[in-house]
Amino acid sequence: MTESAKDSAGHWHRRVWMLAWPIILSNLSVPLLGAVDTAVMGHLPEERYLGGVAIGAQVFSILFWAFGFLRMSTTGFAAQASGARDPDEVRAVLARAILLAVAIGLALIVLQWPLGIVAFALFPASAGVESLAADYFAIRIWAAPATLAHYAFLGWFIGMHNTRAALVLQLWMNGVNIALDLVFVLQLGWGIEGVALATVIAEVSAVGVAVFVARPMLARSGGHWARARILEATRLRAMMAVNRDIFIRTLALTFCFAWFTARGSAMGDTVLAANAVLMNFSTFLAHGLDGFAHAVEPMVGSAIGSRKPGDLRRAVRASTQLAALVSLVYVAVYALGGTTIIALLTGIDSVRADAAIYLPWVVLLPVVAVWCFQLDGVFIGATRGRDMRNATVLAALMYLVATVVLIPLWGNHGLWASLMVFMAARGVLLFRLYPRVVRQAESNAG
Repeated sequence: MTESAKDSAGHWHRRVWMLAWPIILSNLSVPLLGAVDTAVMGHLPEERYLGGVAIGAQVFSILFWAFGFLRMSTTGFAAQASGARDPDEVRAVLARAILLAVAIGLALIVLQWPLGIVAFALFPASAGVESLAADYFAIRIWAAPATLAHYAFLGWFIGMHNTRAALVLQLWMNGVNIALDLVFVLQLGWGIEGVALATVIAEVSAVGVAVFVARPMLARSGGHWARARILEATRLRAMMAVNRDIFIRTLALTFCFAWFTARGSAMGDTVLAANAVLMNFSTFLAHGLDGFAHAVEPMVGSAIGSRKPGDLRRAVRASTQLAALVSLVYVAVYALGGTTIIALLTGIDSVRADAAIYLPWVVLLPVVAVWCFQLDGVFIGATRGRDMRNATVLAALMYLVATVVLIPLWGNHGLWASLMVFMAARGVLLFRLYPRVVRQAESNAG
């Protein structure tokens, strides 16, 4: 490799890292918020409070995650508009995403009664826990428009290569939430209603911060708010098509992880608990590797928008190399410190023992999953929602077949092996479709 080539590679690695580190840092605040929610509920006199907020938070996690396309598609479209130097479209992308977010959020509020019935049917619990979870749901649902608008702003900031703005937004929201948790619950004694209200206020205030941060960015980019551009039928159809495909892909992912939990629960409470402990390793992994996936999204989108296929290849290569390196760090940490982490997560001896038996699977997970994580970022930046949908649905079918075959043979080891099949299949299928992304950039350049 020539010296100039090395300099070029180093330049792209630095670009990726500058985009990735704010996302990684902001992700670290997410489990911290969950820990504080757990801690404040854990200081109340009855355990049903802890169960109520756990179920309520899980309901919203699934409900809002289903609309994660508001973040993902906005990133791709904003990056492509920015790369094409089209400031009117940069503004229109943000406006379309916010309009859709508010519309969906208002629909969720209107439909809160049937949504609540379905949600709590999926998470059966004691009458006391369900009552508290229903109280949490009835308050937090009012934040739906703000929560989804926050997704849109987050995607737009990332698409505009401003991941530091995304960091500010996340730190503000989670910081306000934590502070209000402590005040409302520990000082004012408002219980689970205080936790829900803290979240509502934090999410609404985050939208205000997002508007404040976005204004100077919009002023620098120029352009105008053009109603005709915002509501242009062709662009609206393109946005809805990508959103539909990412929505289906997200549902497939949600189903696969729910199936994992359901199959584990059929093997007994100890296996279920051990798997739950080990899935925390997967969460920690996602928080780290998502930084590189998010970093490549705007770089791919900009390369396509600016008609520079060479930049696309260099961005994908550099981000994947860094992500692969970090995945090896995860392998080392999990291999050397996995049993210690398990001990920190649970004090139940039987669960610790079972988790240790299946620990090798999560040691293997980073090098299996890094490819599908990274390629998701590439396809999001290219707004190729259909390819993501097809790859995920096909991988999910392969995963189901694997569980049917492997669980009777190997029990919980078969379940974990099936999860590896799912992750590997997503990576392989997306890799086979990757040439389409390159051709898209080359076609635009031509």
